[in-house]
Amino acid sequence: MEFLKNHPFAVEAFFERSLVLTYAVPKEAIQKLLPECLELDLLHDRWGFVAAAFVQTKHLRPKGFPTFMGNDFFLIGFRIFVRYRTSANKNLRGLYILRSETDKRKMVAIGNTFTHYNYVHTDIAQHIDVGQTNYTVEKVRH
Repeated sequence: MEFLKNHPFAVEAFFERSLVLTYAVPKEAIQKLLPECLELDLLHDRWGFVAAAFVQTKHLRPKGFPTFMGNDFFLIGFRIFVRYRTSANKNLRGLYILRSETDKRKMVAIGNTFTHYNYVHTDIAQHIDVGQTNYTVEKVRH
């Protein structure tokens, strides 16, 4: 059933809140995290990029399904910006998944059935005040 992990259907959701932090880091610090088939997407042959995304989704569901069938999840993703060279020598850009976290066990089960994101359940606390949002990851469960 490995074929199911290749996103067998499109999904849609509303992003209620999204925060993405991207950092430039020395290439030596992250190169070892990539499989051989990928290379870092570099700046000045020195800097690689890592991103942490924090997203509150509303009504996440298969595309075309009614909103009431969707689910609300908080998702955290850690990614590295990469390049891949095809056998036709075409250079493609993308993101390599380091880790994916969610606040709902249902998303762990569904996400890990239909993607290679390898979700883990995490206790995530959001504190929203006027002009400020704080996120706290309480505990990561494997």
